[in-house]
Amino acid sequence: MLASRKRASSPVEADQKKPREKARTRPNPKEAVKKDVGTCSMDKKQIGDRVKAALALNKYALNRTVINLQIDTAFFRTFFVDNDKLSKPVSITPTEFDDTSPVVVVEFSHHQAAELLGVSKEIEQMPKFPSREMLNAPIGLTEVEQLNDLTSQVDTLESLLRDIYPRLDVLSSQLVDQTLKEIRSRTPLPQSNPAVPNLPTLLPSHTWQVNPSLSFTDASLGSPFGTAEYTDEDYNRDDKVQAMGFVGEHSEMAWLYRLKRDLDQDSFPPIEETPGRPAISSVNYFQDDSDLLLPDTIDFTHWPPQHLADNLVDAYFYAVHPAFPIFGKVTFLHQYRSFYSNPNLRPGKRWLALLNLVFAIATRYAVLTDQLQPDQDDHQTFFARAWSLSVGKVALLDHPDLQQVQVEGLAAFYLLSIGQVNRSWRIIGIAIRSAVTMGLNLRSESESVPQFSKEIRYRLWWALFMLDTVLCEMTGRPLSMREIFYTTPLPAPFQEEDFRDDRVVQLITRQEIRGAFVTSLLPNSTLTPLQDGVSRKHPPQLGFSQRKREIRTPQALVESQAPSLTPNTSLYFLYAVDLAHLLRETINILYAPRATRLSRREIETAISTFNDRADDWLSHLPAEFNFATPNTNVAQPFTQQSASLAFRFYATKLIITQPSLRLCQSSTEPRSPGATCDDMATICVQTACQMLDLLPESADTYWLYSIAPWWCVLHNIMQSTTILLVELFTRTHLGTAKATSLIQRVQKATRWLNEMSAKDPSSQRAWSVCTDILSRHGLKFWP
Repeated sequence: MLASRKRASSPVEADQKKPREKARTRPNPKEAVKKDVGTCSMDKKQIGDRVKAALALNKYALNRTVINLQIDTAFFRTFFVDNDKLSKPVSITPTEFDDTSPVVVVEFSHHQAAELLGVSKEIEQMPKFPSREMLNAPIGLTEVEQLNDLTSQVDTLESLLRDIYPRLDVLSSQLVDQTLKEIRSRTPLPQSNPAVPNLPTLLPSHTWQVNPSLSFTDASLGSPFGTAEYTDEDYNRDDKVQAMGFVGEHSEMAWLYRLKRDLDQDSFPPIEETPGRPAISSVNYFQDDSDLLLPDTIDFTHWPPQHLADNLVDAYFYAVHPAFPIFGKVTFLHQYRSFYSNPNLRPGKRWLALLNLVFAIATRYAVLTDQLQPDQDDHQTFFARAWSLSVGKVALLDHPDLQQVQVEGLAAFYLLSIGQVNRSWRIIGIAIRSAVTMGLNLRSESESVPQFSKEIRYRLWWALFMLDTVLCEMTGRPLSMREIFYTTPLPAPFQEEDFRDDRVVQLITRQEIRGAFVTSLLPNSTLTPLQDGVSRKHPPQLGFSQRKREIRTPQALVESQAPSLTPNTSLYFLYAVDLAHLLRETINILYAPRATRLSRREIETAISTFNDRADDWLSHLPAEFNFATPNTNVAQPFTQQSASLAFRFYATKLIITQPSLRLCQSSTEPRSPGATCDDMATICVQTACQMLDLLPESADTYWLYSIAPWWCVLHNIMQSTTILLVELFTRTHLGTAKATSLIQRVQKATRWLNEMSAKDPSSQRAWSVCTDILSRHGLKFWP
């Protein structure tokens, strides 16, 4: 390097030396200026173009954009030194210069650049730019236009990435995350806008990435959509608070309490809460504060007569098993018949506990549907036997086996059915831990386990999955299992009796064929390839049995099996699991405490995306289960399954869109009529109306408990009623058609709650909570 500098001067250097030799005569400076202005390397127009290029990047500007310009000395002296109207440059290189200096490097600040163009007002409002180096090279008008085009392309690609990111599989989403991380490492963000940690990548495959540049500056203030990362309740205060437990933001009790609190505070005079009583417990309508009355002495040798037992078992398989296949029907019925036909048979305690839980749940269902026999034991007695045999006391210290997992799952369901939601939530957590202990969260490749048994175990896992989803939705608490930790294949859409059929066995034993088949049924499923064995990058767009399937992998075998699949309760369960996945992903993204770090734009985009995916799920529902567009030409043998999917679908949509309703309720920011938040809030209210429209105008509890998901229908009615009350009291003007429609539906809901109160104490409490709010604050709607 040093040697090369001693060589002959370059032609450019030689040309620069000649003027310096002539300059020794020290001519008049004014004459030098006149002589050199016309030949300087950058004139005023070029400087303006250079500044425009910087302004074209205004979307990413710094606190002080610095523009480096190489200017001939004479030009610099004429326009910047002798011009009193312009402020002095930030720096000049060299610091000591005279007329013999060929070139002066000048740094102009952002505001000085604005002075050159006369746009100082506009430049003061510009955002910041992360990279000074991008402005160091000369830029012309052509480059300005290119930068504008590139900026527009980046915006388009960014929007596209946001749209498709939730639909990516695990590997693709990780690749996107890694690529963005590398880009950020090459172009760091400014110090004045620190990045906020992203949501954990341990969320389901379709995670929503936090954009650091759009995040709230103070996450402790909470999200405007209602998610909180703190609690202001002491849940250890007394027995009632402990019985209720924590209630999270995706529970309708949290929505209802917030409305009640705001209405009480806005009333005149303000209504004070009862001293010493936990705030949210004032709207708690469950029964956890009621003791479980278990008899001290239990006769383990007493069993119902077989004709009563047969009725209870039939009722269980009608009312529970299709939605929660916790054990195999074929195996259980064989064992049950052997037990009653052979008095000398002595089953194990866990099987006896299982049978008692079946009797307890069926008896509870018989109470609701007015089918209880006069000489029949009550459901508490059956549950007490089961609890003593295999749930309570020492039994929980034993190592679990498959029957113990089934017993714990049924115990959780029974507690849910009688309104003991907090206790049920705790027991389902134990059941899931027992299931993981047994490895049920993973696909079985054991050669010692028959395929029939594998399928029963898969269904047990998904039954626990469904029960956990319902309980977390009702309590507003976190989910008990994470998607990245289970690879259990999705439930096969065939009846249990068909699992020994050769063609069915051939289809479900090979994972790639099974995955392709499930993909044909759920072409836009929210599930990951780990569950179905195939990638969803290009899923085949197929309908149900009415259309020919065109599965590419492996096509021949899948097509040969397609005609054998007819609508059945197992297919219903598959679609229910798929919808539950979407609900769980929604809870993880919109309601987890870390959602407070998401910006309003990101939340709105996530809500819109989840809502579209819910609608897409509905569009692929087979006609036999489709509740939105009933087909009069199709028989209705699956009315119960269709109603169950309807309530689950509308409940999912309410949880997706409820944050938008809350923001529109509380926000004072002006919004355009077509704003995403307003659109989603409208959909939320419409969904609540659609859910209540599922109920006949005349309250009929037999129809309700026979057709609807009886174990959680009260929760669903309270979800929709709460949304309508929020809309009525916060966004509706008295005397409008909208007010009239909302009032009619609220009245319908209270009629149903009142009718349900005759058989269900939880319904009676729910009716009291709603009528209390209406009596205090609804007189203007009911004069």
